[in-house]
Amino acid sequence: MLKLAIEKREAKASSATGGAQTAGSKTTKIKAVFYGPKVASTSIFVNESDFIKVFREAGESTVVTLTGGTEEHDTLIHDVKRDPVSDRVIHIDFYVMEKGKKVEVSVPLDFTGEAPAVKLGGNLIKVLHEIEIEAFPKDLPHSIEVDVSSIVDFDTQIKVGDLKLPAGVTAKTDADEVVALAAAAKEEVEEVAAPIDMSAIEISEKKGKKEEEEIPAE
Repeated sequence: MLKLAIEKREAKASSATGGAQTAGSKTTKIKAVFYGPKVASTSIFVNESDFIKVFREAGESTVVTLTGGTEEHDTLIHDVKRDPVSDRVIHIDFYVMEKGKKVEVSVPLDFTGEAPAVKLGGNLIKVLHEIEIEAFPKDLPHSIEVDVSSIVDFDTQIKVGDLKLPAGVTAKTDADEVVALAAAAKEEVEEVAAPIDMSAIEISEKKGKKEEEEIPAE
């Protein structure tokens, strides 16, 4: 289980976002908050470099245990705000899970293998990139594997109900939702220019002559 050290901060500063550098060091802290059904909203700091390492491994579907003094809270990274210019993380929301209860989260799909249908000239279409699951915190997976080697032709589809889920994990996304399939590559058809209707041109010319005849000479 991943752990991340936290430091309490004054609630009055909770409205502001951005990193704070510790005096006399190059350590940058990120403002954050944790909250949950049985836990009051609490303002904290986390070390920027430590969080980046944890976030790369955890994403938003793996339990991160916040530790500070005698406190420990099992959380999910609920929201991450970034600076629009530098793209650095400036604020984080941690959701504290209720012990003994299952949680519903979105988990990314990890596509593996090669689809034989692609060798037949088709294109692999990834319809879904994540699914909703339900599980106890300890059973939450980082991702769900999708082996596309079963897509042997253009009629084969992988649906949510076909996925092999880890023990203790239930899919909340409809079982009939298509996850991936192969589609035949469409041939580009060259557009043929429509033939010119010469009779229409002749009529137009006659009409023009008639209009000229009707104009009185000066």
